[in-house]
Formats: sequence, C-alpha cells, structure tokens
Amino acid sequence: MKIYSAEELNYWQTSRSSPDSWIDKAKRQIQSLGGKVEAEGFGQDSEGKAAFMIGFSLNGDGFKIIWPVMKSKTGNERAARIQAATSLYHYIKGICLYAAVVGPKPAFFGHLMLPDGKIASQLASDKLAEMIPRIVMIENKGR
Repeated sequence: MKIYSAEELNYWQTSRSSPDSWIDKAKRQIQSLGGKVEAEGFGQDSEGKAAFMIGFSLNGDGFKIIWPVMKSKTGNERAARIQAATSLYHYIKGICLYAAVVGPKPAFFGHLMLPDGKIASQLASDKLAEMIPRIVMIENKGR
C-alpha cells in the first residue's frame, strides 16, 4: 500500500484557518447529532508522527476517531496539521450525515470503543471472524 505525502492528498493548502478551528467545527458536528465530546487532543511521538484525536459518547456508546498528520515532502508541517484537521472535520461531517440516515452506531462502528480500550477497527480480521458467529447467534437467539 502506497503511503501518500500531505501534498498528494485533499485539502493541501486550501485553508489558513488554524487546526483548532477545524477541530471545533468537527466537535460541533458531533454535538449537533446529540453526542458529547469527552476528549480531544493532538500528539506527536519522538519520530515525528502526529495525529489528532476526538473521543465522544453518543446514545450510551463511546467512540474515538484518530486522524494522522501526513508527512510533508516540503517540510511544511503547519500546512500538514491544518490539512489533517480539515480532513478530520470533513470526515466527521460525512459520518454525521450517514448517522442521521442509518443511526450513529452503524455509521461510527469502526470507531466504537470496546471494553478493552481498543476501537472496533483495530480488531485483527481473524479475531473479528471469530466473533461473527457469536454475534449472529446472539442476534438470532430470540427469533
């Protein structure tokens, strides 16, 4: 799988608004759906990998979305952070629209917080395959 640079992706240098303003817009999208933002953050490790995070609850379920900041070929890290925050906003806006149609849990399923602290999309495919028969059996038990 090819790893793209920031310059090759959408929203590269399309805004001068701060990352915080885009994160605030994303939080308002979640709140307009009835969600409560529980946490937000930006982090960077010693290797320079960075990401934004928004954690929220909705209808009793917890969700966490992590959006990475892509590396800039030209070293423009500020623009890369703005791009990441902008992308996160547009992603959340799209999921919120989908959630209004199908419901929040199906729309945000990949970001569902599991009891062990992982999010659903972090499950290994073989582990997910092991769970499917139990889920189907539980769903069909009362029918």
